[in-house]
Amino acid sequence: MLEVVRIPVLSDNYIWLVHDAASGETVAVDPAVADPVLEAAAARGWRIDQIWNTHWHGDHTGGNAAIKAATGCIITGPAAEAERIGTLDRTVGEGDSVRIGDHVAQVMAVPAHTAGHIAYHLSDERIAFVGDTLFAMGCGRLFEGTAAQMFANLQRLAALPEDTRVYCAHEYTLSNGRFALTVEPDNAALAARVAAVEAVRARGEATVPTSIGEERATNIFMRARDAEELAERRAAKDAA
Repeated sequence: MLEVVRIPVLSDNYIWLVHDAASGETVAVDPAVADPVLEAAAARGWRIDQIWNTHWHGDHTGGNAAIKAATGCIITGPAAEAERIGTLDRTVGEGDSVRIGDHVAQVMAVPAHTAGHIAYHLSDERIAFVGDTLFAMGCGRLFEGTAAQMFANLQRLAALPEDTRVYCAHEYTLSNGRFALTVEPDNAALAARVAAVEAVRARGEATVPTSIGEERATNIFMRARDAEELAERRAAKDAA
């Protein structure tokens, strides 16, 4: 079993620290900043051996250099964005794999938020690190790609087992859910989830990871019938 630790940073980012007790290896996923990651690892007696980046944005890569300087870790990220992430030691794309101990993560190309965005799927552990592609009840903005790409990405993620835990990189759940209710006001599962999220956030607690099953039932972008409908919903959310 892998242990996954949530590290909240900046205003709404989550960095994920993944530890394999059998090998002693630890991976930091999308470190926006360095010090909280180094402190969280040190507090547990862990060493950081790797960083996995999903895309080039600074709130996902800003801690790379300092963590590498402190630990000598190996940094892996999307080959299509190598020129924009100067700290990469290894580049990967669709069909490649990375490892933590004996656990293998398949790399999935999921462009749309950025042109070279990737996700890491550990099928045996039912875990997916999706960066800014899929959020709890939401999806990433279409900064460098198209609605057709995002629709394909979300349909591909929806096909994963429903108990797959989805580790996204931001705490956007409450705003996503409230917007989703304006689109699907009669979705009972959605209404119940938003009410639960409101209670969780009122206590100052995190709402992620989510699961593929939850997203199938309540994510209006994953539930869009086609790319055109997704585009309409994304545009409306952007304007909200």
